[in-house]
Amino acid sequence: MNKKQGLLIVFEGIDGSGKTTQINLLARTLKEKNIDFEVISFPQYGQNEYAKKIFDYLSGKFGNLKEVDPYEMAKLYAGDRKTLKEKIEKWLAEGKLVIANRYVSSSKAHLAANLPEEKRADFIKWIDQLEYNENNMPKEDLTILLNVNPQVTQKNVMREHDIHEESLKHLQKTHDIFLELAKQEKNWVVVDCMSNFQMKSPQEINKEIRDILYSQIF
Repeated sequence: MNKKQGLLIVFEGIDGSGKTTQINLLARTLKEKNIDFEVISFPQYGQNEYAKKIFDYLSGKFGNLKEVDPYEMAKLYAGDRKTLKEKIEKWLAEGKLVIANRYVSSSKAHLAANLPEEKRADFIKWIDQLEYNENNMPKEDLTILLNVNPQVTQKNVMREHDIHEESLKHLQKTHDIFLELAKQEKNWVVVDCMSNFQMKSPQEINKEIRDILYSQIF
């Protein structure tokens, strides 16, 4: 890793795909190798007003998925991320590895899924303009997409489902958009987390992720 400038590594995937588990396993490895890193997670529930409104949205307080304006919600998600902009820039300047559990692409996939297919491309371009140009958020050096069947992820979510998680149709659309983004965007790697219609073990998946990092970064 370049010691003069850190790297921003993002974990993406629909709810229940194992992002938190894999980040925790990776963090253990980084500690063992004495690599400086920071972990951030979005939304930052309990940390700011943006995240509070996002929680209300996901709880259904603003209405169902068809009733909420994706553009207005994208502004809230972007505002939540912007509160950490200076910290992220500082950590990267210090040469740290910054690992994000969700980032800009989560808004693209989850919120574009609430729009008709023909309107999604313009929405995604608008998010890029908002996040990277207006808010000047750091761009990802690597995005790792955990690819899991939506029917499996829905079962993996142990807590009470939010309005994204309770809709299998929404999860499937989001899943498909993530895969499209992976084809279109640079520095994306898809990790297939299933074999023979079953989830691979967390250790198996983690080994694949470490192999990717060793080959592309370390």
